[in-house]
Amino acid sequence: MPRAGVVVVVCLVAALVVAAFVVPVPGPAELRAWASGAGAAAPALLFLTYVVATLVPIPRTVFSLASGLLLGPVVGVTVALAATGVSALVSFALARSLGRRMVARHLARTRVRAVDERLTEGGWLAVASLRIIPAIPFLPTNYACGLASVRLRPYLTGTIAGSVPGTAAAVLLGDTLTGGTPPALLAVYAGCAAAGAAGLWLAIRRPGTFQRRPVREAGTGD
Repeated sequence: MPRAGVVVVVCLVAALVVAAFVVPVPGPAELRAWASGAGAAAPALLFLTYVVATLVPIPRTVFSLASGLLLGPVVGVTVALAATGVSALVSFALARSLGRRMVARHLARTRVRAVDERLTEGGWLAVASLRIIPAIPFLPTNYACGLASVRLRPYLTGTIAGSVPGTAAAVLLGDTLTGGTPPALLAVYAGCAAAGAAGLWLAIRRPGTFQRRPVREAGTGD
């Protein structure tokens, strides 16, 4: 890096350090008061930010925490789940309309077709089981379902149903702002992972799962 670039970087870091000590950082109570004073603008702004930000690989939990911190448990959960549904629908539609034709020839492969059939036949329970496992990322799951033959209605139903436990837990954590991860929240996440794994196993093992059926053409209809 040129010397001038090094000087610029050092100056920027120094400025950030100074700002961290000089600029007052609002506390949780002040942030909640600001959001309350903003009226309907705060939920609307957070909803739009949530939807747009989760269309790229940014952890959804960050915005669920922000929903609880700024909006409280009831409004926070409502906004977070609504934004989750809209973001999931948009990314699903993008994958189905733009990417499905590009991967259509790969869907005929034995292993890919087997996974596609299991996920599709599993319906909303398979999708909900994937959503409820905290370790499975949100955005790649959206794209995977859009590229697969999963129908829109069970996809959205499973997305909302499976997102409720983890989203509610994150929103409540943001509302309480304990400063750490309480054991109760870890227990919730562990329970979600176990329930998701069990549901996924049931979804792919139930009768009719392995019956072959024609791959549906691209489109977001159910």
